[in-house]
Amino acid sequence: MSILLSASTCTVESEQGEHLFKILDHSLHRGMGVGHYIQSSCFTVGGHEWCIRYYPDGRAGPTEDNKDAITLVLELVEMDPNKERARVSCTISIFDWRTKRFSSLVAFTEKFSNSDCLVSRTIDRATVEASDYVVDDRLTLKCAMTVIKEPYVMEDHIEVPPSDITEQLGKLLDAKEGADVTFEVQGEELPAHKLVLAMRSPVFKALLYGPMKEKDSNRVIIDDMQPAIFKVLLHFIYTDSLPPKMDDDLEGDDKKEVTRHLLVAADRYAMERLKLMCENILCKDLDAESVATVLALADQHSCSGLKDACIRFIASCTKIDDVVASRGYIQLKRSCPDSVIEMWETACKLRKI
Repeated sequence: MSILLSASTCTVESEQGEHLFKILDHSLHRGMGVGHYIQSSCFTVGGHEWCIRYYPDGRAGPTEDNKDAITLVLELVEMDPNKERARVSCTISIFDWRTKRFSSLVAFTEKFSNSDCLVSRTIDRATVEASDYVVDDRLTLKCAMTVIKEPYVMEDHIEVPPSDITEQLGKLLDAKEGADVTFEVQGEELPAHKLVLAMRSPVFKALLYGPMKEKDSNRVIIDDMQPAIFKVLLHFIYTDSLPPKMDDDLEGDDKKEVTRHLLVAADRYAMERLKLMCENILCKDLDAESVATVLALADQHSCSGLKDACIRFIASCTKIDDVVASRGYIQLKRSCPDSVIEMWETACKLRKI
């Protein structure tokens, strides 16, 4: 199963720009009168047209005293029709001829729209006309601005493929690359990897690394298990699943037989998940002929869930005579008499409910 990871990121796009405005014959511009200005050429930043207005005698009304004021204005000349507002961070600086650097006069952040296209700031004339700023009757202004677009959210979707570690481990088993132990099962040799076996089964861990370790732990002989069953056990250890051929190639009594042997192997090597999977398969395939055999198996290998399922099946079975007449029931009486008594007591209770 693939996993879809989603995330969102809030970000802001912006565009920066600078414009130099050089004013020559600065002293001649004084006396133009309040509200009169000289203007820079237009420049484009953020898709909008801008310019700088310079008011030598201030921008205020004629009734106000502006003799010591200079006004600087940032004007939005033309706005991109596709954008409703423009948020601007602006700094207007003046060139210092002594330090050869620009010194900030005004700085502001404002929102512009078509109905509000001017931002003005008044500064002291003495500051501007200081000897280090006006040299040879000229001064240079710099407008550095950033047009900030409206924030927007980006949605990121990253599809993570499903885990393939079990597929890779399955290939490792098939390829036999790096195998460091060989199991001889009734004459058939099956190579495997000690570390994988020890990680998945405490019994294999003790057999290969612990107190059960034999002198030659690179070769283990197993005489009491069919090679086909041991192969299924190895497949589960590496892939945590049963091989597809169990469903494709086996059915009916053959599948039940393999599952019963696999349950015994799972119990032997303390593979609890595999053991429960086998119990679940056997629970679904109970019948009058095999239920007593499965009950005996469940009793011998402490499969409480499977044991309860068998007893409930017998209690509800309409062919109880077939159960009693089965070979499995005869063996159950001989090998597990206590289970027979428990079975009938429980069955009687269930029939009375």
